[in-house]
Amino acid sequence: MWFNPDETLPPSRTVQGVTVEQEPYRFTPQLASAVNLAISLGRPLLVQGDPGVGKTRLAHAIAYALGLPLEQAHIKSTSRGRDLLYQYDAVRRLHDAQLRRWGGKGNDAREYVRLGPLGRVIARAHEGHRSVLLIDEIDKADLDFPNDLLRELDELAFTVDEVPGWGYAVPRDRPDLRPIIVVTNNEEKALPGAFLRRCVFHYIEFPDDPADLDAILTLHEVTRPDLREAVIDMIGRLRQIDFARRPGLSELLDWAGFLQAVGMPAEEVAGLPYPEALLKQRADQARAAERLGRR
Repeated sequence: MWFNPDETLPPSRTVQGVTVEQEPYRFTPQLASAVNLAISLGRPLLVQGDPGVGKTRLAHAIAYALGLPLEQAHIKSTSRGRDLLYQYDAVRRLHDAQLRRWGGKGNDAREYVRLGPLGRVIARAHEGHRSVLLIDEIDKADLDFPNDLLRELDELAFTVDEVPGWGYAVPRDRPDLRPIIVVTNNEEKALPGAFLRRCVFHYIEFPDDPADLDAILTLHEVTRPDLREAVIDMIGRLRQIDFARRPGLSELLDWAGFLQAVGMPAEEVAGLPYPEALLKQRADQARAAERLGRR
C-alpha cells in the first residue's frame, strides 16, 4: 500500500461502517516520503516538531487517505506499556464467579480481557484487516514505557498472560497487514536508543514559506486573500521574537479563522488584534506588545 498525498479524496468516506469527514492536511514531499518509508519498512513513524504543526493530525490524515480505521492511544504520565495491549479485570471475574457459584470450575477468562489500542490493531491484522495506530505524546509516560513495547512493536504479536495460549499476531507472510503506526514526541524527555532504532524519524517544520502558509490557510477555508497576506506577515514577525512559546500552526489557523469570521479589516491585523489566540503566556503577550509598538 503506497500513500499518495496528491490523490483527490472524497469529502467523506465510510470506514468499517462509520462515516468519516475529510480533514484538511497539507503534506510536504519530505513528510510524504517519510510516511511511505515507514509503511514500506513496517516501522513506526516517530514525528517531532513545534507544538501545533500537525503531528497528531498526521495519523488521522493517513487513515483517511488510505481508508483505514484509526486507533488512538493518548499517553499520560500513568500509562503503562501493557495497557496499550490489553487490560484484565480480575476483580470482576472473581466477583462473577462468586455470584454464579460455579465452584472451582470458573468462567471463561477471555470474557474479562479488554484490548487496548495496540492490541486492537494487532487483533484486526490477525483477522486480515489493516489499521492505523496513533501513539500520541509518548514522552509523557515513564522512561520505561517505550522499552516495554519493544518486542510487541518488533513482532506485532502478544499473548494474554492470564489466558495461557491465547493471543494475537500479525501473519509473518502478510506485511501488507502490518499496522501503520505514528508516534508523536514533544521532546519533554529523551527516548531510549533501543526504541529510536526501531523507528523512522521525521521532524515537521513550521511552514515558514509564505506560499505554503497561504496554501494551508486556503485549505482551511480562510478565503480572503488580503487577510491571508496580513496574517502571514504578522506570524512571520511574531516568530522572529524570542517568546517562551512561539505561536504554532494551530494557533495561526484559529486566529485567522476568527478574524475572518468577525470581518476584521486586513489593515488592522498589523495591530495584533485578539493576541490571546496566538500567545498563551502573559509575558509573551507583553513582549509582543513592546516589540510591535502595541499598547
